Amino acid sequence: MKYRRLGKTNLRVSVIGMGTWQFGGEWGKSFTQAEVDQMFDAAREHGINLIDTAECYGPHSSEAFIGNAIARDREKWIVCTKFGHVYHGHLDRTDERSPQDAIKQLEESLKALKTDYVDLLQYHSLADHEFDNPELQQTLIHLKEQGKIRHIGNSVRGNADAHQTLQSEKAQVEVLQVIYNRLDRRPEQRDFPYAIEHDLGVLARVPLASGFLSGKYKPGAQFKQGDVRAGQKREELDRKLREVEKIAREEVPPGVPMAQWALAWCLQHPAVSAVIPGCKDVQQVISNADAAGLQIVRDDHPQAWK
Repeated sequence: MKYRRLGKTNLRVSVIGMGTWQFGGEWGKSFTQAEVDQMFDAAREHGINLIDTAECYGPHSSEAFIGNAIARDREKWIVCTKFGHVYHGHLDRTDERSPQDAIKQLEESLKALKTDYVDLLQYHSLADHEFDNPELQQTLIHLKEQGKIRHIGNSVRGNADAHQTLQSEKAQVEVLQVIYNRLDRRPEQRDFPYAIEHDLGVLARVPLASGFLSGKYKPGAQFKQGDVRAGQKREELDRKLREVEKIAREEVPPGVPMAQWALAWCLQHPAVSAVIPGCKDVQQVISNADAAGLQIVRDDHPQAWK
């Protein structure tokens, strides 16, 4: 495993983290605590120390799995969670973003995680006018002063514009989480220059482009109802899958698993601190971790971080 400094937080994080949306049951699989424990054992063995979760991955259920799995060595993990939604059912949430909501959701997260602090609390896909609320920003700053959160982050909604990124200093945001992968490079122009200039850590989410960059799917692939990809138009699905075929043919070295290549590709940009792929089993945890040692060359960043 390799480690990088998470911007001005000075936290040393594994370049491969664990995304944990799947533990909430919305990836078409239910988990037991024993399965989650085995996955975290594999993460420990391979040097992963970064966990990204959220209040609405289930009704704090992902956090509860994590809390049990890391209770014996909590201090060794960098735990990042979020606030802003309340889970009601499969892909059914309401937005609750008031200062009081933030306090309540954090208290519930701390209880589920079995800890008295989180390393990073992130705004979770807030609209610009919600993020700009000075009372909400001061609430998070106060929670940091109380020691309940060590650092403030922003998991930016979609890849629309740079407004929230450009307001990071005002809100004392130290870490940005953005969608970044070989199929969606908009943060390179929208967020990364600011992050580098202001020493913000960057977590790249959806690094496998919702599985498209796993190499498992071909044009014409069908996705079951309830799968987050099933709602996309057929033309858009096939366009992405044709692009993936071209990438596999022209950019992925022979013998290198495409999923590992896709993670390593993200890490070659000097703004990116870590990637946070999801994982369904122990083997995927190990495969993700192995991407940390993969050396690839990107023509746009030949002098990327090592």
